[in-house]
Amino acid sequence: MKNKRVMYITQAAVIAALYAVLTVGQNTLLPGTASAAVQFRVAEVLCVLAIYTPAAIPGLTLGCIIANISSVTAGLGFYDMIFGSLASLLAAIAMYLLRNVRVKNIPFPALLMPAIFNGIIVGLEISIFFADTGFSFVSFLVTGGFVALGELVVLLVLGIPACILLNKHGKKMGVVLD
Repeated sequence: MKNKRVMYITQAAVIAALYAVLTVGQNTLLPGTASAAVQFRVAEVLCVLAIYTPAAIPGLTLGCIIANISSVTAGLGFYDMIFGSLASLLAAIAMYLLRNVRVKNIPFPALLMPAIFNGIIVGLEISIFFADTGFSFVSFLVTGGFVALGELVVLLVLGIPACILLNKHGKKMGVVLD
């Protein structure tokens, strides 16, 4: 594909589809593991693509919206669709902006962004909208901490090897746009 716009749209669409399918599939096979307060969304490894192509920003956001539509039927309401997707959008933008800040060629600061944004935004969402006793700062710290921990585990355990692979083969695989 020589047309960069077509490549951008195609990459965004593929990323969105993969994110949605992986998340819904994980929740189907292992209920709650991709949508509860303590979650390990395997699809979050796709966040590393925001370091390599700006197409991942709309792709991850749209994929998260689609995946979170299923959480509406699981009782989480539209809040998760809105706030979880906003967290993904902001994290992807921050990852892209930090893509060149590296330690031993690994973009560690960028890999922390999903944990930070999801920990704060989704932690607030859960503490405000789903806490039985109403909002408390302690509840926010606990729920936000668990959300951030799940993100960190996925992005450090799966994301670092993905970055190493993309650093080495990203252009040949068509992931890295010039």
